[in-house]
This record gives sequence, structure tokens and C-alpha cells, in this order.
Amino acid sequence: MTRVDTAETGRGSPSSEDDATRPVNRSRPGPWRRGRVLAVCALLLWLLLLLHRSVTDWAGLGSLVETFLPWFGLFVPVLLAGALWRRSASAVVALLLPAIVWFSLFGGLLHDKSHQDGDLTVVSHNVGAANPDPVGTARDLAASGADLLALEELTDQARSAYGNALATAYPYHTVQGTVGLWSKSPLSGTRPVDVQPDKTGPLEPPRALRTTVTTGKGPLVVYVVHLGSVRVMPRGGYWTNTRDTGAAKLAEAVAADPGERVVVLGDFNGGLDDRALSGLTAQLRSAQEVAGDGFGFSWPATFPMVRIDHILVRGVEPRSAWLLPATGSDHRPVAAGISW
Repeated sequence: MTRVDTAETGRGSPSSEDDATRPVNRSRPGPWRRGRVLAVCALLLWLLLLLHRSVTDWAGLGSLVETFLPWFGLFVPVLLAGALWRRSASAVVALLLPAIVWFSLFGGLLHDKSHQDGDLTVVSHNVGAANPDPVGTARDLAASGADLLALEELTDQARSAYGNALATAYPYHTVQGTVGLWSKSPLSGTRPVDVQPDKTGPLEPPRALRTTVTTGKGPLVVYVVHLGSVRVMPRGGYWTNTRDTGAAKLAEAVAADPGERVVVLGDFNGGLDDRALSGLTAQLRSAQEVAGDGFGFSWPATFPMVRIDHILVRGVEPRSAWLLPATGSDHRPVAAGISW
């Protein structure tokens, strides 16, 4: 018989089994190599915030991005949560870039800059063509105690209701087409302002006016405006042509206005970061940005996401800016206290 050396085979068998069952020791990527996709997303967000003016405006894309630009900051905490879950140092560091740019753009809106004093209080409100309670809306606006009330989207049916409800508190008023101004002080030199595209067909009602308010501290030029609506169209994208044309015409009118003190207020159908309004923001200051608290989103009234209703000034100092309670409109009223 052949004797088998069990000692040698015994020494080899357990070793083979251990090698087969022992887990393979693969090294895990370090914190600087993990989360590369998150880091790339952070860099793309940084570039979007930094270079949003360079985004193509084909189909209105650039305008749409700039309208909702403040909301892109929400991607920072979302990406940060992902970076912490992946324990990615590279993603965390990359997120510093968009965070810094966002705070440089909007950080100044996060604290209250308002003051209590002001010579004049102005209110602007798109009252809504479908507003079911124009009388109630007028009473709410009058209760604010504002010296000037600018109303947009006035219909023929509701115009008399606003006029009757505001007559006692505001003895002076003017209506041009779909916009109007109610004042506690006399008005003069009122005229419509053309902010509509050139058309060969029937003329539409004016959507802007200019008037001069006589105050105890001198004349104040006031523009009330409702720029053209924007539309999200399945084939045409974000359609802004009417709004853009109106903004350019309004900017030209304001630039040529000889008035020393000017207030432009109304529904602009766009945020102030929108490139279409750059002609206005280059020569006027936003009361909300100078003396407001927060972003002051005004639309839609049920859950405001953007500020498309503005009070812009030249030659006067905004002292405070705020939102009034919602009315029957789909917009929130915006208010500001100004002095000079």
C-alpha cells in the first residue's frame, strides 16, 4: 500500500479553503476621489450663476433662467447633502463656488433694510381681470394708508367699482386704458405711454401712463405700467416678445424724462435679473433691493415664487418696502415708503 502523507496535505487543505473564502481586499476611493459627479454638478451650478447673462435666449431660455435665478440656490443644500452622504471632500469644496456667487447676488436681500420714516407711501397692485371682489380689493388697498395707489389690469367692468370705492380717500385719479393711479395729491400732465409693439391692426388700450404728482416737497413724476404678458408655449418656448418690446420702450421714455424725481411702478412680468429689464435697472433703483426685507416675491399670490411687481425710483430715496396681504387677485400688492 502506498502511504499518503496526511501531514503535508493537511497543511495545504485549510490554506486553500481560507484563500477561497477570504474577501478580496479592494481599496475604497479616498474622499477626494469620491463624488466626482456631485463635484461636476456643483461646478456647472457655479458657472450658471456666474455667467447667467451668457445663457442663450433662444426660445426665451435665458429670460426664464434669470426669472427664477434665486431659486437655483436651493441646489446648494441638495448637493451638499449628497456630498456628505458620499463623504466627498471634492464635492464639498466645489460647492463653495456656487454658494459664494449666490450670496454675492442675493445675500443682501436676506436681512431687513427698512426704516420707519418716509415722506410718501406708494402701492402698486395688479388687481387681476378675474378678481371676483374689486370693491373688497379697493377697500383693502385704501386701508393701507398709501398716498398713491397704482392699479394694473383694470377692466371696463371693474373700473367704476374701483373709482367709487376709492373716491373718498383718493380725490384725484387718472385711468389710461388698463392702468390707473389714485392719489391724495393733485395730478397734472397725464398722458399715456406707448409700451406696445407696433401693429397695423386696431390699437389696443394703453398699458402705461405718466403723470406728475404735486407734493409738499415738489413735483414727483410717476409712471404706472403693465408690460406685456409672457407665455410658456409648447413649440415656441418662453415667449417674451411683447414684454421685451415694452420694456425697451419704457426704458427709452424714462431715460428721456426731464423729471428730477421719478417713480416707476407696476407689473413688469419679469424679475429684475431678467436681461430684458436691464435698460430700466441701469437707470433706476429697486425699492425692495434698497430698503426691503427678503425677496418680496409677489406672484402667484397663493404661493409667491417670483417678484414681477416692482417699484423703481430715481432721484428719491427708498426708506422701506414690503408686501401687503393678498386680495382677490393672483398678485400680491407691493408697497414702498420713499423720501427726498
